[in-house]
Amino acid sequence: MKILVSFVSLIAFLLVVLTGPLYKYGIIELATVFAGFKYGIFTAIAALVLLILQVIFKRKTLTMASVAITVVLSMVAIGLPLGMLSKGKSVPPIHDISTDLINPPEFVAIAPLRADAPNPVAYAGEATAAQQRQGYPELKTLSYSQSKAELVSAVEQVAKNLGWELVNTDTSEGIVEATDTTAWFGFKDDVVIRINDNGNERLLDIRSKSRVGGSDLGKNAERIHDFINEL
Repeated sequence: MKILVSFVSLIAFLLVVLTGPLYKYGIIELATVFAGFKYGIFTAIAALVLLILQVIFKRKTLTMASVAITVVLSMVAIGLPLGMLSKGKSVPPIHDISTDLINPPEFVAIAPLRADAPNPVAYAGEATAAQQRQGYPELKTLSYSQSKAELVSAVEQVAKNLGWELVNTDTSEGIVEATDTTAWFGFKDDVVIRINDNGNERLLDIRSKSRVGGSDLGKNAERIHDFINEL
């Protein structure tokens, strides 16, 4: 019984945790990821039920180690998907975030890299902008006194510090494009930073957009906040 309970909890854990790397390396599709989450939760619940039955009928076979392993693996299998679901419900279901919602920075060098992406390179539109205004009202155009060249250099360094892959830099136009790859699933999200002259100040806007998925679970806004803080 002890071995069975531990084995079921391990299966639940693997059904959830391995979906990320398997998707990242192209072994499974996104739909399979969600199926893995669902069956991982069900399997984890089954493991906890078996543990309760073991406590009731096979108490003598229990050890602290086996109980701890079952509980930890099962809670991870349940907690990770439910945590993502909760996060998704707490943020706007959008995947294209920009500090300029009237004239968002455009992807140029990155556009060919998104040719096969489910989410098109064009800005998602006013419906998305309205949801961003409500969900992330703090994201606005930034102003700096430094020169365009100084800011471009700083932006490049920030991108490197954050682990982004630089795709293109155009100092004269004040444009930096980069791609950020998420650790667990390997999702590729693209970023473009635009710097414009405005008299004695420079206006900086940043846009971050996911290649796949309807909702980004708040990742693009989080990325912009990380960029601003680092800059």
